[in-house]
This record gives sequence, C-alpha cells and structure tokens, in this order.
Amino acid sequence: MIKINENFNKLQASYLFSDIAKRVLQFQTANPDKQIIKLGIGDVTRALPDACIEAFHTAVDEMANDGTFHGYGPEQGYDFLREAIAKGDFQSRGCNIEAEEVFVSDGAKCDSGNFQEIFANDIRVAIPDPVYPVYVDTNVMAGRTGAAADGRYTGLVYLEGNKENGFIPGLPSEPVDLIYLCFPNNPTGATATKAQLKAWVDYAKANKALILFDAAYEAFVQDDNLPRSIYEIEGAQEVAVEFRSFSKNAGFTGTRCAYTVVPKACTAYTASGEPVSIHGLWNRRHTTKFNSVSYPVQRAAEAVYSEAGQAQISELITYYMKNAKYVREHMESLGYDCIGGENSPYIWIDAKGDSWAFFDKLLNNTGVVCTPGAGFGKCGEGYVRISAFNSFENVQDAMNRISEAI
Repeated sequence: MIKINENFNKLQASYLFSDIAKRVLQFQTANPDKQIIKLGIGDVTRALPDACIEAFHTAVDEMANDGTFHGYGPEQGYDFLREAIAKGDFQSRGCNIEAEEVFVSDGAKCDSGNFQEIFANDIRVAIPDPVYPVYVDTNVMAGRTGAAADGRYTGLVYLEGNKENGFIPGLPSEPVDLIYLCFPNNPTGATATKAQLKAWVDYAKANKALILFDAAYEAFVQDDNLPRSIYEIEGAQEVAVEFRSFSKNAGFTGTRCAYTVVPKACTAYTASGEPVSIHGLWNRRHTTKFNSVSYPVQRAAEAVYSEAGQAQISELITYYMKNAKYVREHMESLGYDCIGGENSPYIWIDAKGDSWAFFDKLLNNTGVVCTPGAGFGKCGEGYVRISAFNSFENVQDAMNRISEAI
C-alpha cells in the first residue's frame, strides 16, 4: 500500500495565492464586464529589457546551429553568468563573493523552499511573522512542526513583526538553528539597517546558526545607507546564505532565472559536532536534483549586467517605484497608515479591521485585487499588501476606484 507523507496533512487548506485566485475568478464570473486591476501578487507587467531580448535572440539562434548548439549545461550555471553575478552584484559593492559560490536556478522561491532539505529534521527554525508562506510550508512538509493551532504551527519559533517594531522582528528569546530573513521584506516592505543585520549575524555566530536571507527585492532599495546584501555585514559569509532573483528587477517572472549564494565559509555540523561545508552539501543536492537553467535564459540574464542592461533595469525599477510612491501617498491621504513603498515595491496598509473583509470590499466594490495580510501569518491580520507591479495608468485607476468606494 502506497502511503502519503502525513506532514502534508498538516498544511492549512490552501496556498494563499490560490485562495485569492479562486475569489477573483468567482468575482469575474459574476461580473464579466468589470475590469479587474491586480495589485496582489508580485508579478511584473513590463516587458523584458531590450538588452535581454537581444541576448535571448542571439542565444536561440545559436541553438539552431549544430556548431553552436548547447545541450546540458553545468548544473551550477554557466561560468559567464556566475562571474557576471559575482562581479556585478557583490564585488562591486565590496563583498568578497566568488563565482564558484553562486548557484544559478529557476527561481528564488524554489531555492528558499528547497534549501532546508540539507538540514536535520530536529533543528529549531525561526520564522518571521508576517512571512512569505513558502518558508513555513516547506518546513511543515519536511516534518519539523506539529499541527497548526490558532494560525501557527507548533514547533516553529515565530519572530513577531508589528507596528511597534516597524515590522522588523527582534532576536529570538531562545536558541534557534535556522533563521529566515527577508529584506526588503515581503510582504511588509520594511527594510533593515546594517546595525540590525549585524545583530542577526552576531547572533548566528554565537549560536552556530544559519541565516537564510531572501534578498529578492534588493534592487528596489533607494536609500544608499541601507544594505542590499547581508554580505555587506562583516562575518556574514560564515553564517548566511543569500537568495536573489531576476524576476522583479529584470522582469523574469515568466522567463525563470535566479541564483543562490552559498559562501564556502558557511558551516553546518554532524550529529557528533563535526563541521561540514554547507557549500558542498548544497552543491551535492543541486547537482542531484537540478539540470540547470536553459542556455538562452542564462545569456539573457547575463545581459542584465551589460551597460545597456543596467540602464534598462534601472528604468524599470524607477517605473515601479513611481507606482509604489503613488499608492502609498494615496492611501495615506485616505487616512490609512502605511509602511513600505519607499525602498520596496510593496505597500503594507493598516486595513483598520479584518484583512480578508478589506480584500473582499476592494474586490467587490472596486475590482481591485490586493493581498490580505492574514495570509502571511497571525501578525498580518488587520493589514493588506498592495503591489506596485502594474502599469501606472492602472495604478491611477485603482486608486481612483478606491477613493470613490471608501
């Protein structure tokens, strides 16, 4: 008799964005003539940069010729892309990251969900609240938690974010082994200072813990005093793995390319306390379960680091940040407290009540889709997230509809 992994039965009924999609479909079916404006999920709407398209076409043409055809590529990624990433994203900012420490993948979501596989099931895991659901759900699937109770899983250490701490959670009050952090934060848009990240790095070193640092939105940081990588913090290469993506800065949500940085200095331990290279463990896992991103996509990603590519993604980021500023200023003018939208494409809004009720109110009265904060954790209740990823014209239309309905 084939048996299931019973840990899947612990998962709450549905994934947040699946619930949203069902409600939107129901509304659209009942209101076929109503234009829906989606400001919920973080899916970009602008086309790929011209530099990436040109590189894409060139690489596809190579695939059409026997002499330049590419079959299986290196699982870790082609050297041309790994070297461009190391130089462009880290060495240029004073971070001593080598190309060999970069692992190219098809998405930061995949990597942040998969990375926990290389650790023991009895580790203590610290999860921020509110939080990107993937961090929680993959640890539930792995069997590191008990059942859900009152919106949380037993066995996890929750790091609470709230209005009082600016949604920057403090250090855990008990020892933990694996820590998930995301800055600029999804969903709240909050950003951490170098001093705040330094406290986490110091904690991880003192407790022989590891930080999984999601920096998928680092390109949207406008304040030069804020860190864009955890490796800007001294000692972080010993205790932190960083996830990044081309999805938001270059529009690769449908093209699929991202990468994870695993420094060679990162160490985990055997049951008897012997040190083991995390870089080596991830390399073994990655080469076993992944066959690399396609050659044309990696060439397109490489073009991000060209002079033209840098100018074009800068224009995209400026465009979306204009949307973010407009949303935040508009919602504040309506009397809602907000964070985010200044160094992040997300605006976290105090809904002054039940978050799903606010979601339904916007959807049913305006046709505007946001994301209810309750879907991100217990501390997200009472808030909603609005995304800046849409056309400026649609953002203007959405804010006008909201003004009329509220």
